[in-house]
Amino acid sequence: MQLAGATIAVTGATGFLGRYLVDLLLRRGARVVGVVRNPDRVPELRERGVELRRADLAEPERLAAGFRGVDAVISNAALLSLRNQRWADHVQTNVEGTVNVCEAAAAAGVGRIVYVSSVSVYRGRRQRVLDEDHVQYGSEVRPGRLNAYALSKALAEQAAFRLAREHHLDLTVLRPGGIYGAFDGNFMPVFRAFMRPKLTLYPAWFRLPLVYAGDVAEAVALALEKPASIGRTYNITGEDRSAWDFARAWRQAGGRSPWLMLPVPFPYRRVYDTARALGELGWRARPYLDGLRETLAWERQGLARSEPATGTSARPGG
Repeated sequence: MQLAGATIAVTGATGFLGRYLVDLLLRRGARVVGVVRNPDRVPELRERGVELRRADLAEPERLAAGFRGVDAVISNAALLSLRNQRWADHVQTNVEGTVNVCEAAAAAGVGRIVYVSSVSVYRGRRQRVLDEDHVQYGSEVRPGRLNAYALSKALAEQAAFRLAREHHLDLTVLRPGGIYGAFDGNFMPVFRAFMRPKLTLYPAWFRLPLVYAGDVAEAVALALEKPASIGRTYNITGEDRSAWDFARAWRQAGGRSPWLMLPVPFPYRRVYDTARALGELGWRARPYLDGLRETLAWERQGLARSEPATGTSARPGG
């Protein structure tokens, strides 16, 4: 699919990752339709030429109306909140909402979907490096506060593939890791809390492959552009770097940093194989320094709003 001139619907377009998706699609010459719960939340999207159509994930008929006339749907809206771990809410938004999006796309005659999932769908994680074929959480797993997000995303992804087979939809699934970027409402506030004091305790030996939101948006665009991505899943994560490296890049990018950081042992490591995304999509994550420089530039320019978002966002393990 050529993005220039195509009409692309984005759920969660007013959220954290959604705004990056909209920005990239517009720059690639696409016509963007934001299918969102509150079209008035980010009025500057309309000023940039985005058509906003009101629909909740729990409203299949309104979703179908929102998708009418588009060439592809990016299923991006999801519940990710460090404060809300209720299983029922995750089922309603992430699982049932994904089912409704796929059903609505089929009803609207849209045959192409890119679904934004998460590396948190992987179960066990004893291997050193996890690839896309690693075992996932399933319906046999008992839900709880600690696995509500991960389990709901796994079940949502599995439902999306089932519906794609039933309705002959061309589906691609992307599994980002922890996402960082401008005005994220989950990971970045926690990180900034560590960076605020003049003297801070900071985790050492903690390695989580964070990925910049702009790079996730780039992976979505590449998936839409490349027919080989249909029916495939891709890990979309950053390099195997430490939290200490992230803090160092933040300082170099000009972010507020402590005078002294004292290391606190926190041995944790997650590594995900991104060779498939590199080979089939030509995708690669940018270095932390580049992503953080752009993050601070976005914030200075006021291209996003500062309140927490409920769309796909940064999270431990995705």
